[in-house]
Amino acid sequence: MTAKEKLTLSVGILVSLIIGLLVLSVISLQILTATEPTSPVADYGLTRALTLLLLFGGLSIAVGVWMLLKLPEYITRPFQELTKSINEIANHNYDTQLHLHGGEAMEQLSTNFNQMACRLRDYHNSSLSKLKVSKQYIETIIDSIDEPIVCLDHKLTLYFINNEALSILNLRREDVVGKSAQETAMRNDLLRRLLVGMDRHKVHETDEKKTEPLKIYADNKESYFQVKYLPVRMTDHEGSIKESGTVIMLKNITEFHKLDVAKTTFISTISHELKTPISAILMSEQLLADNRVGGLNQEQKELSDSIRENGERLLSITGELLNMTQVESGVLQLKPHITRPIELIDYAIKANQVQADKFHINIEVDYPKEKINKLYVDSEKIAWVLTNLLSNAIRYSSENDRVTIGALQQDEHHVMLYVQDFGRGIDPRYHDSIFERYFRVPGTKIQGSGLGLSISRDFVEAHNGTLTVESELGKGSKFVVSLPV
Repeated sequence: MTAKEKLTLSVGILVSLIIGLLVLSVISLQILTATEPTSPVADYGLTRALTLLLLFGGLSIAVGVWMLLKLPEYITRPFQELTKSINEIANHNYDTQLHLHGGEAMEQLSTNFNQMACRLRDYHNSSLSKLKVSKQYIETIIDSIDEPIVCLDHKLTLYFINNEALSILNLRREDVVGKSAQETAMRNDLLRRLLVGMDRHKVHETDEKKTEPLKIYADNKESYFQVKYLPVRMTDHEGSIKESGTVIMLKNITEFHKLDVAKTTFISTISHELKTPISAILMSEQLLADNRVGGLNQEQKELSDSIRENGERLLSITGELLNMTQVESGVLQLKPHITRPIELIDYAIKANQVQADKFHINIEVDYPKEKINKLYVDSEKIAWVLTNLLSNAIRYSSENDRVTIGALQQDEHHVMLYVQDFGRGIDPRYHDSIFERYFRVPGTKIQGSGLGLSISRDFVEAHNGTLTVESELGKGSKFVVSLPV
């Protein structure tokens, strides 16, 4: 019997009882009005009528109360079961089945629901199978890469690690995958170093090119790796991008490191060997130019000047190369002492005064009257930086132009030294590139090694300072050195 039929039957019974009660009441009234009130027949009829009225009335009330309590529950029960089954499907329980009774419509609803659940289960199993195959395929590809790769989720759980990383870290896959990387790092020094580097990378956003290579001794040999941290970002259902993990990649740069060491050693050796003959050439040129030895004609004087200029240029280049090798080899030694900024400026001006006079360049000093904090720096290296910056400013300025060198108190803890020219300026595209080694701005005709700015930045950064440039085409350039006091 369907719910509709049961509801119709219950309402019909209740209506029939009510109608019977009304009919009985009418008949009883007719009996009472047709007989004498004092006759025995009236007394008997009244008793019988009241009994029937109470019986039918009580039955009607009982049926009404039953319908009030049971009928809503009976009607809503199929909907409750349907809601429960839908929630199970929403929780990915595709094995749930719905069994509704109460007629053809309910049975058809159950059949359709169960068919839907079966199809969802089949689709889920099929998709899961495809995902497993895809995951295995990707893992196989990553395992075939000969560079160590470690994958961590946002809780620092080791999600995946390839064979090369297992070999380098001396770990077993079954012991670490799915385990906390922090707990594993307590028993593995190399993994602990990688996690510490990851924390520093997140805080400081360190460029991996500027970090020291990671030296690892494995398989009875010394290897060098460049560590790279790649954040894994995913988009959630709300469209927000959230960081869900980190991939640690180690690039083997052992061969490059060996070549770099060999290059540095070669340059250092050559520079040392060149300084002696260059100095001898310059000394010979001074003897030739000395009038006490004998006068020179105009052609000989021009030749002597050319020898001196080129010799000084070679000597400057060898000095820059030696400075570069110090930086690259990590043997750069600072000898700091308290120095006034004006002393560094005076040194740079004296070192470039002859060059400035040659090109008729006016050197202006911008030094404030108020007191500037003294610097605790290696005055020789910072003076070299200012000398190099001032020399570049003079060379890239037009004749009869001016350059400015100055200092000011940047803030409570920093002093700023700067050199400014008013020449052609530098294209903004090259503002970062000019500090790279051997780089020269395209179209520049002035000769140079391309090392001065690179070495200058290394010297300044060794003092925990910064060297930056402000320049526009046609408006000159301003190089700013910021140093802590």
